[in-house]
Amino acid sequence: MFIDIHCHLSFPEFDKDRNEVIKRLTEEGVGLLIDPGVDIASSKKSIELARDFDFIYANVGLHPHEAANPVEESVFEELFSLAQSPKVVAIGEIGLDYHYPEHNRPAQQKAFREMLKMARSLDMPVVIHCRDAWEDMLRILSEESHSAMRGVMHCFSGDILIAKECLRKGLKLSIPGTVTYKRSLLPDVIREVSLDDLLTETDAPYLAPVPYRGKRNEPAWVSAVTTAIARIKEISLKEAAEGIAKNSIELFRLQIL
Repeated sequence: MFIDIHCHLSFPEFDKDRNEVIKRLTEEGVGLLIDPGVDIASSKKSIELARDFDFIYANVGLHPHEAANPVEESVFEELFSLAQSPKVVAIGEIGLDYHYPEHNRPAQQKAFREMLKMARSLDMPVVIHCRDAWEDMLRILSEESHSAMRGVMHCFSGDILIAKECLRKGLKLSIPGTVTYKRSLLPDVIREVSLDDLLTETDAPYLAPVPYRGKRNEPAWVSAVTTAIARIKEISLKEAAEGIAKNSIELFRLQIL
């Protein structure tokens, strides 16, 4: 069974053929999918999608792009309420993104801290987005650290030193389709860390793996990510898939299998 722990299947890019996409992913052997929210509206759509399919779960989150300006308290209150809906398994997608200089970094940091505190109060894992912000990300995680912190660095893009620091903070690494790109640092990271620390995702509709690069990504193609991990770690595809499934079920405390 393949696992896609981060796929925006509820996004508009799939509105025209969502049922066909779901058919393809089940045919490929994807048995579990988590759809993350990035704001109130998308979190609601993620929850609705999870209600319709047994193998789909939802996250509730506030993407850093949605926190480019100070966030009103009412937004956090509504997200807190949504996070208690059935089949919501994590707080995310949350984090920091400094790629666009016009975005308000202090506002992002404040929102990130609020969402981390929300996860702690609900005893839920976090799904973290980080782009061009590792120094502040690791600092905030240290400042907000607690004994029950758990979660995943979504679409991990750091080097081995950053990877080890994330692992020390109780976070697993989610490997996307970029692992198949020629200049990716991920093969070096995957060789150095345990299979127990790895999850798989597509981040669809973004970041399609080779040989689909340039196309709209699909959750069925998470099999290419798992295949790459198996090759890099020199283990069988079955061993890789089973280990990643175990990691995912344990992290998100899913009552399946």
